[in-house]
Amino acid sequence: MTDLVTLAELGGSLAAVGGAVYARHAHPAAYWSTVGLPLSVARLLASYSSTMDACGLTMEPSRLRALAVRATTRREVRPVPPRRGVIRPTSTGLRLRLRLAPGQEPADVAASAERLRHAWGVHAVHVRDVKPGVVELRLVGFDVLRKVRMPRRVDSGLLRVPVALREDATAFVRDYRAVPHGLVLGATLSGKSMYLRHLISGLALQPVALVGIDCKRGVELAPFASRLSALATDPTEAAELLPVLVKEMEDRYDLIKARQGIAPGTPDEEITSDIWGLPDCERPVPVVVFVDEVAELFLVATRKDEERRDEMVTQLIRLAQLGRAAGIYLEVCGQRFGAELGKGATMLRAQLTGRVCHRVNDEASAKMALGDIAPEAVLAACSIAAELPGLAVVGDTSGGWSRIRTPYLSLGAAAETCRKSAHLVPDVPALAGFRPYVPPAPVEASGPVTTSRPVTE
Repeated sequence: MTDLVTLAELGGSLAAVGGAVYARHAHPAAYWSTVGLPLSVARLLASYSSTMDACGLTMEPSRLRALAVRATTRREVRPVPPRRGVIRPTSTGLRLRLRLAPGQEPADVAASAERLRHAWGVHAVHVRDVKPGVVELRLVGFDVLRKVRMPRRVDSGLLRVPVALREDATAFVRDYRAVPHGLVLGATLSGKSMYLRHLISGLALQPVALVGIDCKRGVELAPFASRLSALATDPTEAAELLPVLVKEMEDRYDLIKARQGIAPGTPDEEITSDIWGLPDCERPVPVVVFVDEVAELFLVATRKDEERRDEMVTQLIRLAQLGRAAGIYLEVCGQRFGAELGKGATMLRAQLTGRVCHRVNDEASAKMALGDIAPEAVLAACSIAAELPGLAVVGDTSGGWSRIRTPYLSLGAAAETCRKSAHLVPDVPALAGFRPYVPPAPVEASGPVTTSRPVTE
C-alpha cells in the first residue's frame, strides 16, 4: 500500500511538471498567470538589492542614513538600490516604477535590461521614462509576438488606429495627428498587406476620406472600394488624381488664410494655421491617401513616361511637405524603396516621418527605411524570419524603435467592414470623378415567388 501511495505521488508530480512544460509552450499566457507570475515576483523580491548591486545601479546612502545605520545596527553601510514602487501584475507581465538616485539616468537602467531579464526569469525588460527621476520597468513574461492578442483597452480616436502589438505588450497606434506621413516597406508575404487592412478598416469607421493609389491594377485596394472616395489603379490614373489632391490642398490653404484675415479683435484661439483650428462647420474632412507599390510610380520606359513620373513625384513631395496643415496625410507602401528609383525618392522619404519595415529582400531597403533615424534598427529588420508574417520594426524621427506584429485580419472581414461603413463616405466634390464603381450586392431570394403545382390531366 505504501508503494502505491509513493507511486501515485510521484506520478502526480510528474504529471504536474509535464503539464506546466506543455502549457509554457502551447499556452504561454495561461502558464504565466498560474506559474510564471508567482515565480518572477518571488525572484524579484528576493534578489532585488543584490541584482541592482550587480548591475551597478546602487548608490552610496546619504550621510543621515549612514549615521542611522551605524547607530542602530553597527553594521557596515552598504550601497542602496533605487527605491522600488508597487509591483503591478498584468496578463502579460509585471510593471513597477523605480525612483532613480541622484546622478542616475534612465539610460543606466536601460543598459542593464538584459541582466534584469535573466535575473528575474522573464522574457524581456523594457524601460520607459515616466517623469524626471522616475522610470517604469515593464517586464514581459513570454513572447507576446508569437501569438498576437491586442489589449482590450486601447486609446483610440479620430485618425488614431491600433494596428499592431508592440514587443512590450502595448498597442501600436497609428496616430496621423502626431505622425502625419508614413512609409511602409515589406516583401511579398511579409505582412504589409495585413498592416494596410488594419489601417483601412480602422479608418473606415471614422469621418475620414480615404483615397487609394494602387498600381497593381487595384487588387489590393479594390476590395475596399465601397469606402474609398477615390481610387487610381495604374500610373495613368494616378497622374490624373494627384493634381486634384494638390488643388484640394491649395483650396484648403485658401480657406485657412481667409480665416486668418479676420477682424483684429478676434480671440487668439480662433486664429489658426491648420484645419484643426477652424470651426466644426467650416473644417473640411481629413483625407488619408494610401499609395501601394510606390515603385510603380517611379518606373519609366519612354521619355514621355519620364516627364509624367517627374510630375507625379513632385506632386507627392508637395503633398508630403504641405499636406499636414490641410488635413491630407500619406501612407506610402512598397516592396522596394531606394535612391535608385529615381529623382525625388530620397526627398520624398525625408518627409515620411513614420517608418514601418517588414521583412525585406535586401539590406538597402531596410537602410532606406530606418538607417537615417535608427541605424541599430536596420539589423533587427534584416533578421525578421519568413515564418513570422506581420512582424516589423517601427521607428520615427525621434530615434526610438521597437518590434511590432500585426494580428491576422482576413481580406473578407476588412472588406465587409468597408461595405458596412459605406454610408460614412464624406462628400468631397473634387474627388467625385474618381469614386470607384461598386457593383450592387446580389439579393438572395428568401424563397420561391410562386408555389409550383403538379399538372393534372
